[in-house]
Amino acid sequence: MAKLWLNSNNYIEFKPNKNSLSNEIATRHTALDFVSFLSFLPDPDPILRRQGKDVRIYRELLYDDQVTACIGSRKAGVQNLSWSIDRQKKAKSSQAKIIQKIFEGFDIRKIKEEILDAPYFGFQPLEVIWEKNGDYIFPSKVQGKPPEWFCFSAEDNSLLFRSKQNCNGEPVPERKFLIASHGDSYDNPYGRRLLSSVFWPCVFKKNGMKFLITFCEKYGMPFMYGKQPRGADKTETDNLMSMLENMVQDAIAVIPDDSSIEFLKSDAKADGGIYKTLIDICDAQISKVILGQTLTTQQGEKGSFSLGKVHNEVRQDIIDSDQAMFDSVMNTLIRWIGELNFGNSDMPVFSSWAPKEVETELAARDKTLAETGVKFTKVYYIKNYGLEEEDFDLTEPAPKPLMQPAAFAEAENTFATKLKQAQNVVDNAAEEIKPEELQKMAEGLLKPIIDLIQNGENYTDILTNLAETYPEMNSDSLLKMLERAYFVSELYGRVKKIE
Repeated sequence: MAKLWLNSNNYIEFKPNKNSLSNEIATRHTALDFVSFLSFLPDPDPILRRQGKDVRIYRELLYDDQVTACIGSRKAGVQNLSWSIDRQKKAKSSQAKIIQKIFEGFDIRKIKEEILDAPYFGFQPLEVIWEKNGDYIFPSKVQGKPPEWFCFSAEDNSLLFRSKQNCNGEPVPERKFLIASHGDSYDNPYGRRLLSSVFWPCVFKKNGMKFLITFCEKYGMPFMYGKQPRGADKTETDNLMSMLENMVQDAIAVIPDDSSIEFLKSDAKADGGIYKTLIDICDAQISKVILGQTLTTQQGEKGSFSLGKVHNEVRQDIIDSDQAMFDSVMNTLIRWIGELNFGNSDMPVFSSWAPKEVETELAARDKTLAETGVKFTKVYYIKNYGLEEEDFDLTEPAPKPLMQPAAFAEAENTFATKLKQAQNVVDNAAEEIKPEELQKMAEGLLKPIIDLIQNGENYTDILTNLAETYPEMNSDSLLKMLERAYFVSELYGRVKKIE
């Protein structure tokens, strides 16, 4: 009750205002609830209450193949994440460096494995072992403990340890136990257990497997029946029955000569598909509870690419939730370290993330922009490519060479050489056709015509004698010369076209 002191001996008492907005009205002590008469809060799990057991019965479910596969897939999504202290900060504080060094001494993978058990058992307590290091008190070990050793106070939902001296639970010291919870609430601090939701599918699957094995034994092997003569006593019948049972294993039996054994095959088309269907349904229910989908775990289940993408995104959302739970627990430990060593100063932040795969389209676009002169900052590369600031440096791109690359220059030189060789061929061929030689050949070819014109009396006489004189003309040399001239002209045209 609040008091106002008037002097060292006199004071005035103030009755608390029940209608104050800062007061909590709905509590277990004020509510009409039988729990208010208890010192600890009973576990509200319906499976455990009906079975009269604790969470240890759920550990047996971990041996189911489908449960193991789904839990392994869900945990692997978080186990593969990278982690850091004060990620993406340019200058890390001294506290961040200290925390980074402390966490590097932990077996983070084991701690993560234990924290990730919380979704399956509702909550997971982890005991922190502290040790003094100079002027500081640092955690030397973080170890998960079985949740069945703990319960919660009915007064304020605080954690209680069930010891040999106090089975109803006793309070634990502050900053001693970290708690990873899944789906916990004021009404249920024990959390929502996923293994509770798959309990009956696992039981039905187990029984369905038994029935399927019995079915296979019944219809997969022929029936054996023995014949005994009428009047055989019960002892002889029991002995023959025992022999038939042994034949199931070794197919060997010794019987009297007046008895017989026959094999009878079932003609009925027995089908055990109903049991397999039951097992598949149970496996699908387990996958949906743990992973939120079935396409990534069910063998033989088919779907479109878009459907598979949606299922994988659902699984990723659940993994992101587990990641947030893990980060929250680790940041709680960092806050405790700060409270014990650094007062109320701002403490660094623990964060985990999945390394980004380099997007080829983004990388190609950035390469094109960089070639046009765009300069990106470190913040851009950290944000879009998931890099750490200390992992890379920005350097100026090398200047482009003024001269052409060697390979291209060599190709150009080769082309110029061939062009020069072609020009030389043309020049040499042209030089071989000398004007004097051409004039001499022309005079030899035209001399008979010139003589005919000089000796002819008239135009008609010249035309008549020309037809008779033409066969005597020697044109072979001139034709060869013209062929050479034509060849040179064609080569010259090709060279000019190349130029």
